[in-house]
Amino acid sequence: MAQVAAGGGDRVNETEMKAMDANRYATKKTIAQGMLDIALLTANASQLKYILQVGEQHQFYKLMLILISLSIVLQVAAGILLIIQSLISMHNPKDRRVGFIINHFVDAFIFLSVFCDIMKMNFGLDPAIPHSTDDDVELIKP
Repeated sequence: MAQVAAGGGDRVNETEMKAMDANRYATKKTIAQGMLDIALLTANASQLKYILQVGEQHQFYKLMLILISLSIVLQVAAGILLIIQSLISMHNPKDRRVGFIINHFVDAFIFLSVFCDIMKMNFGLDPAIPHSTDDDVELIKP
């Protein structure tokens, strides 16, 4: 560590700043991405629970059920493919080709999962919107 003459504190010199540890960065990035994937899967599970509790009363029950289920299946499939991809050695040209193909499938599954999530958000899962049931009492009658 280089000493700062005027301030007397420690300072990282420019060559140390340029030599960023790529492995540490990649590890942090992978962990953050994994946490986001888990958060999305948890949100989908929560939405599936909600839509199953509301049942046929929800205006788009079948569509929401299909979109949420499809999103969960695509996320799990992408996760399984990522595990398989991590086991492949990228040093062998034949294995590298298989790894690239798996990577394209993972990208497609993630894209389709995000598309399903965007579509289901447009059709609404807002629990603040009251759903009418046969037991509701109408307070104001025309």
